[in-house]
Amino acid sequence: MHYLSHFHQGIDYDAIIEIHEQRQRWVNQQKKGFLRYRQPFERLSARQAEFTDCTTDTVTIGRAEEISSEIRQDIKEQLRCFMPWRKGPFSVFGIDIDAEWRSERKWNRLRDRLPDLSNKIVADIGCNNGYYMFRMVPTGPKLVLGFEPAVQHYYCFKSLNGMAGFDNLEVDLLGVEHLALFPEAFDVIFLMGIIYHHSAPIDILRNVHSALAPGGTLLIESQAIPGSEPLALFPERTYAKVPGTYFVPTATTLEYWLERAGFAQVEQFCTHPMNSDEQRSTEWMIFESYEDYIDPENPSLTVEGYPAPWRVFLSAVKR
Repeated sequence: MHYLSHFHQGIDYDAIIEIHEQRQRWVNQQKKGFLRYRQPFERLSARQAEFTDCTTDTVTIGRAEEISSEIRQDIKEQLRCFMPWRKGPFSVFGIDIDAEWRSERKWNRLRDRLPDLSNKIVADIGCNNGYYMFRMVPTGPKLVLGFEPAVQHYYCFKSLNGMAGFDNLEVDLLGVEHLALFPEAFDVIFLMGIIYHHSAPIDILRNVHSALAPGGTLLIESQAIPGSEPLALFPERTYAKVPGTYFVPTATTLEYWLERAGFAQVEQFCTHPMNSDEQRSTEWMIFESYEDYIDPENPSLTVEGYPAPWRVFLSAVKR
């Protein structure tokens, strides 16, 4: 847990270490569900890339000419153990990984709104395989800590960074609820595609607020319903076939939530409707995707009859 050395004395070291050790014991069990991800991680992370590039839309780890075709085939087989790939694109030793989400589009929408990340401590909540963390590398952060409770994504990131070797990127099996253990610890927090999966969104935002240092910045991206009214959809069972979706707000509602949670300088800087070009099935994500979630007769509605999703981006500052 070398990442703890970057934090001030006000964080709850004992509780963080206890949770870390508890979850490491859990994830290191000799069970099939864990081994299916831990074994490819152990194989992949042993291979160090000579070249990395996080400045372009595709995060590149290793060139094709660094390895033989036989080794490349083995690496590809190990990488496919982490399917479905949700975030990307990546290129790993010449293997192109076309993920479900065109995540570079989301990054490009917020890139011009990034605060200075140089020598800063950053949290990426629900970091998935770390695509956005890798894109932060060229900005020179002191530490980017990914909070990722899902074993699949945890080991996927660790595999990628094991090959890339960035010592200022780290991940732990933590969730947004653990931010309370990090009071005033982060200069910047990314909360991308998370808030609508929680039944008490303002409580989540208050936790985020408490974890930011004074003057710190939150960048939040969320699924939303269209409109400017202060409303939120509460689906009966699923929204766009996704269970575990609670409140889907308008951008205005999300703005009000942020203000209620104590944030200042709340600003919407991008809203757009979703489409099947940005989220779709690929060779690396072979299951249903956006077009399967939308009413084929009326693309303005989900299959349940709710308004089809937009995506909204906001920034906010802790006073």
